[in-house]
Amino acid sequence: MPPRRKLSDLDRGRAIGWLQDGVAARQVAQRLAVAPSVIIRLKQRFHATGRVQERQRSGWPRVTTQREDRFIQRQAMQQRMATANNIRQRLQATTNTVVSGQTIRNRLHNFGLLARRPVRGTTLADS
Repeated sequence: MPPRRKLSDLDRGRAIGWLQDGVAARQVAQRLAVAPSVIIRLKQRFHATGRVQERQRSGWPRVTTQREDRFIQRQAMQQRMATANNIRQRLQATTNTVVSGQTIRNRLHNFGLLARRPVRGTTLADS
């Protein structure tokens, strides 16, 4: 099964526009490369609420903003051997935002990066 793809606000607006112009839901789904059920739910939500934005979800609120996430990414890219705790300390010193090392690792994972942990291995002796 292919991974789910979220529609951007622009694509949602385009889909509603096409539906209002009389294009069938299946054709709209083909144009946007999503399942027809996605378009049908979007249409139902638009008729019920008059909006195309996704509704607020329950769950734990994010600790970091998008700006702080970019800061984390930039720190990891500039200093490739920085650990998650090093990045966490820099974030706290710069933005006064307190997060855990696991949060840093999660954000880096979202960007496709890893926190590095410098490890000194055993030296190989010549024999």
